Amino acid sequence: MERFEFRVPSFECRSGNPKPETRNCESMMDIIVLGLSHKTAPLDLREKLHFPESELPEVLEGVGACGQILERMMLSTCNRVEAYAVVDEVETARRFLVEFLAERGKLPRETFESHLYLLKADQALRHIFRVASSLDAMVVGEPQILGQVKAAYGIALEQEATGVILNNLMETAFHVAKRVRTETGIAASAVSVSTAAIELAKKIFGDLKGRSVMLIGAGKMSELSAKHLLADGVGSVIVANRNFDRAVELAERFHGRAVHYDDAKAEMVRADIIISSTGAPHQILSKADLEEIIIQRRNRPIFLIDIAVPRDIDPTANEIDNVYLYDIDDLQGVVQANLRERQREAERAEVLIEREVSQFVGWLGGLKVVPTIVAMRQKVESIREEELRRVFARLPDLTPEERQAISSLASSIVNKILHDPMTELKRQSAMKDGHLYVSVLRRLFAIRDE
Repeated sequence: MERFEFRVPSFECRSGNPKPETRNCESMMDIIVLGLSHKTAPLDLREKLHFPESELPEVLEGVGACGQILERMMLSTCNRVEAYAVVDEVETARRFLVEFLAERGKLPRETFESHLYLLKADQALRHIFRVASSLDAMVVGEPQILGQVKAAYGIALEQEATGVILNNLMETAFHVAKRVRTETGIAASAVSVSTAAIELAKKIFGDLKGRSVMLIGAGKMSELSAKHLLADGVGSVIVANRNFDRAVELAERFHGRAVHYDDAKAEMVRADIIISSTGAPHQILSKADLEEIIIQRRNRPIFLIDIAVPRDIDPTANEIDNVYLYDIDDLQGVVQANLRERQREAERAEVLIEREVSQFVGWLGGLKVVPTIVAMRQKVESIREEELRRVFARLPDLTPEERQAISSLASSIVNKILHDPMTELKRQSAMKDGHLYVSVLRRLFAIRDE
């Protein structure tokens, strides 16, 4: 793979990015998210802008060439390409990132810029929390994205691309994701045909450990279902297929056993779960067949998943005691019901996220106001000390006790004068326009930006 080399865009973007921790908190402007996802861009465009995890270090290095970007993290999955950043000046950082993506993807910016979104401040926080919590996923509640976010953050940490703000933000995002998963039922129900099959199998058998599954036909859907069943503890796999070589190939993949297609009915006596997907133009299992099989099984339950179209199994077989037959429409019905339940749980999760956004905004506001409070107190204290020196110079005969009393009085006056403005400044800093109060106070007290 050729190494990607990024050329810094021609527009002004200060280089020599200082370490985030050394920045005065007053100059930290915005948290932003810039990117595109399955909601805004087609797959072919996402593929062109995608970069593998192995290239993240050099991508982070390239983004770090812009001094306006103080902290950075990049996320690239099959469904999204996003930059999370703390920036000094939003528009300059935005233009740099757009040019960076264009250069790296070898695409004219006009081909993808309309698909990008730029989120700032609390909108950016909310988005990051929703991504980590799988509320912005193609399938709400699926857990894979959290691992991808953690991996991307881990690489950004190794590259020293993050600082106090992004570090705190991502740790908060992981905390939020954990709360969403434990305090809501957003991931409790199956939302794919294969996982719905497992959910139903567990209702019939309870623990799947030691159960056996038989595949009749070797289609992709039955293969995927078998993978999920094995992951949930199913002990053995039997594969029957008209093409015996294909049956052998698939059985080896699952460390199972291949049987000839004509022996399938006899083998079903030993299988607890049957997944049928043959593509035959007619039914391959009748009600009578299953009546005979259940007798030979001594009425032990058997679970049949018919995902063939047209159906492989006579639907009236469901009338037989201990025969549980589900076709593709049944499974889709389970999936749709579970999706509706996930959506209800997602609404609960959104409320939780709003509270977390508010708390983080408060923390961020407090972080920004600390230097102003410190500078204001230092300035007033220096005035107090200078005035005390003048008084003591004019009154050289004061006793140590009198000097201490005057010093204490001056300190008490200073503390009482500062109490209300400092309290109000802390309160306002957590509000949307809190930075305005900080700016006004710095002007009133003639506090210079360092």
